[in-house]
Amino acid sequence: MMKWTELKYETSSEAVEAVANIFMEAGANGVAIEDALDLENYADDGTGKYIDKENFDFIKEGAYVMSYFPETMYLPEILPTIQHRLEELPQFGLSLGANRLTYQDVSEEDWAEAWKKYYKPTPITRFLTIVPEWVDYEPKHEDERIVRLDPGMAFGTGGHPTTRLTLQALETIIHGGEKMYDVGTGSGILSIVSKMYGATDITGFDVDDVAVERAQENVALNPEVGTIPMYPNDLLTGVEEPADIIVANILADIILRMIEDAYRLVKDNGYFVVSGIIESKKEEIVSAIEGVGFTLDQTFQQKDWYAFIFQKVVE
Repeated sequence: MMKWTELKYETSSEAVEAVANIFMEAGANGVAIEDALDLENYADDGTGKYIDKENFDFIKEGAYVMSYFPETMYLPEILPTIQHRLEELPQFGLSLGANRLTYQDVSEEDWAEAWKKYYKPTPITRFLTIVPEWVDYEPKHEDERIVRLDPGMAFGTGGHPTTRLTLQALETIIHGGEKMYDVGTGSGILSIVSKMYGATDITGFDVDDVAVERAQENVALNPEVGTIPMYPNDLLTGVEEPADIIVANILADIILRMIEDAYRLVKDNGYFVVSGIIESKKEEIVSAIEGVGFTLDQTFQQKDWYAFIFQKVVE
């Protein structure tokens, strides 16, 4: 049985996506995340029993990001690069939190199961629940939509505030028949749910080939949504066809790189939905997006995280 090295970083909730991206770019075969904010999203354990948060075995503050490297990789060679990139995160407005990096050897069996430990059915709204593919779950009422996901140690299971906020934002602007681009699709959750909401022509993009493959697999787990094309691409580079909605749940500094393309591509009176915005980046993002011509339409907030709906208003 193959052995792996688990590299574990204790950080802040706001930094988990950036940290996981650093690990994946360094060659990790996957990541698992324990985030104290996720516990707040679980009103019950999926069986109607409320979780005793004080006694539940879960991180109470900050977050752990665990990455898994095969034994064929010589970790001492890549650790300095990883540490350097982690130390750069405050330059992007992200707190490092406890900033502790440790590692240990794990078996393949432990690696395969570690990331499933805390994923539970996650209610997003009264009408939408995200369910891990391996969990047996029955809808609580006839109007409840179920999205099944196998995140594959990726992002976008609905537990993180940025995903939840984005889904809630999309629910308010999708009325049926929209064309949409999902930039930084990750697990594909935003595309899948948007198709359920009524958008008919959706394309997902991600710079990570692994994420694109995972998103395609998750679309297949939800056959009722039909086909959703997913492509590897750097944001909106090379995209020419206008869309009614563009959504991006990614780091604030990456959003800043795409706002001019977004304005070019959003149809008149269409929408640009952004999330992944921490409190310290809120004003910079709003100012930059309004600066290219968008109008702020709605704001969604959970703790220190924000999602915004901007509209390309044309009288």
